[in-house]
Amino acid sequence: MITGKKINVFIMSMLVVAVIFTGLIVLIPKTPGEGVQPAQPEYAGNVFNKDRITEIDIKVDETQWQKMLDSAQEEYISCDLTINGSTISTVGIRPKGNSSLATVARSDSDRFSFKFEFDHYIDGQTFMGLDKMVINNVQSDATYMKDYLSYDLMTYIGVKTPLFVYADVMVNGKDWGLYVAVEAIEEAFAQRNYGSDYGRLYKPESMEMGAGMGAGGGRNGGNDGNWGARQAPPGINNAAPNNAGPNNGGNSTSNRNSSTSKGQFRQQNGGGVGMGGFGGNGPSGGTDLKYTDDSISSYSNIFDNEVFKGSKDDYSRVIAAIKNLNSGTQLDKYIDVDSTLRYLAASTVLVNMDSYFSGMKHNYYLYEEDGKLTMLPWDYNLAFGGFQMNSAEAAVNLPIDTPVSGIKMSERPMVAKLLEVDEYREKYHEYLKQIVDEYFQSGKFQQTIDKVDLLISESVKNDATAFYTQEQYAKAVQTLKEFGRLRALSIAGQLDGSIPSTSETQKDASDKLIDTASINLSTMGSQGGGGMGGGRGQPGNQLSANSPAGEQQNEMQSPPGENGTQDDFQPPDGMQLPDGMQPPDGFEPPDGAGPPGNMQVLERPGEDNQGRNGMAVGSNLAILAGSVVFLVAGLIFAVRFKRNKYF
Repeated sequence: MITGKKINVFIMSMLVVAVIFTGLIVLIPKTPGEGVQPAQPEYAGNVFNKDRITEIDIKVDETQWQKMLDSAQEEYISCDLTINGSTISTVGIRPKGNSSLATVARSDSDRFSFKFEFDHYIDGQTFMGLDKMVINNVQSDATYMKDYLSYDLMTYIGVKTPLFVYADVMVNGKDWGLYVAVEAIEEAFAQRNYGSDYGRLYKPESMEMGAGMGAGGGRNGGNDGNWGARQAPPGINNAAPNNAGPNNGGNSTSNRNSSTSKGQFRQQNGGGVGMGGFGGNGPSGGTDLKYTDDSISSYSNIFDNEVFKGSKDDYSRVIAAIKNLNSGTQLDKYIDVDSTLRYLAASTVLVNMDSYFSGMKHNYYLYEEDGKLTMLPWDYNLAFGGFQMNSAEAAVNLPIDTPVSGIKMSERPMVAKLLEVDEYREKYHEYLKQIVDEYFQSGKFQQTIDKVDLLISESVKNDATAFYTQEQYAKAVQTLKEFGRLRALSIAGQLDGSIPSTSETQKDASDKLIDTASINLSTMGSQGGGGMGGGRGQPGNQLSANSPAGEQQNEMQSPPGENGTQDDFQPPDGMQLPDGMQPPDGFEPPDGAGPPGNMQVLERPGEDNQGRNGMAVGSNLAILAGSVVFLVAGLIFAVRFKRNKYF
């Protein structure tokens, strides 16, 4: 038993040890994703339940809706949404997309993809915790499954992936079509995957803007610009627009029956299409992740497309990581190697060249935490060889060790530098083998397709604005199954050495490649492909290949090639700014305005220039310093205090 003066020494020693231990816990950097992991949010099971088709009913002012469709710009209007029976009011909605937006805008279809911002007009409003969501129109995808299966594979191999589900969409009570709903990669996604102390998100985008769009605005002068600023929509305050009624007659023909086509009208009125350039191999502004210099402005196409407002320190961490990536030094310090290898493996299997792996260098998110980078998946309607592949043989046999198209490996350092390291290349091969063995050759791929087909086939048949007929869909699904089987065979052969695994070694070994005579990629859809879906009250599935609409679409499709694409293909003018944009700050709802019903409010710590991580560390340091001061004061008091003896 410790007695006398020794007890004071013992207590003081233990307290000092406790303080040191607490300080280490607070100050030692955590590994990415090690933050507090919350339970799955309510919206995960309510909105994104893949065992059923989610029902989305959009209630919107008809005049504003038609104006938005005719202008075809990424400009928000207000609507009410009912999702699986639960209603939320005053939600921002706008068309979304790049090439798909322009393609639909040039057609007689109104079947745009859309983005919903639940917090666009009412700051902090969410739907069961969800802040933003997109619904994709499956343009160029006759299978209806490319997005769905791509995200499913990414999830299977352990990549942080947005939630996804099929959705039957209605507008003012009338059928609008079958879409794929996807959780936006923004704040709710970050909290769900990385916990409350998440890192920084960027959506690198090399699309160049042209007339009619304008840059600037947004949180940092680069995102949504002046489009859809948080103003109360005409005739609607920031409460629920209860007077939003049904479509009178359901067949608005505004501009449709005039002598000016809708595509021409859009070009003449606001420049919604007919904008500037489209990706390509020009200046990247950082989207290729190649190091230029230490100047923030050299990476404008990354930082102008930030999801959360950042600081110079945030940007400097990204630049430092890119610099070390390109030099190939300390890769494990600056790259989340395992997460990135999983992403690369799944991407190689999916053969999606509308991505970082081609001259497009887009359709991915960049996540940075504690100075480490990784990539996150986005937009797969052109996966499974739907873009820039000259033939089915080229797509099926895409070499696993040089999985790029139209560019050199050195132009994509996130791929090249990781695969240069023997240890990392071996791990990448392990993930490829896992995908081949467990996802494809086990039967899971075909079983998933069959399950999805059973779920959506009736909705496809009744799709009011479909780009493809039921017959085209059925053929596409069978081709998709065969493509998956052949792709898995090719990858397995490349892994065991029976098939060359680089573009150079494949040139003189065509006899060793997997034969693809049994499939035609265009059956599954390709860039610009598909009969242009019907407008309201004009079911797209009624179109035939010989109909005028079908002929018009054939004129718009890509140049020759088995799947309607070629390496030097340039999509039509009119590319819009990328998805994932944030509205400008500064909106304050009127007094008393708040989330209707039982809608949740998503807290937004970390929106200042120091970033969320800076706030967390600063707060922890302040708490630690205060604790130390009080502890020292207590120790001094205990040592100097003279106890009175009563015995």
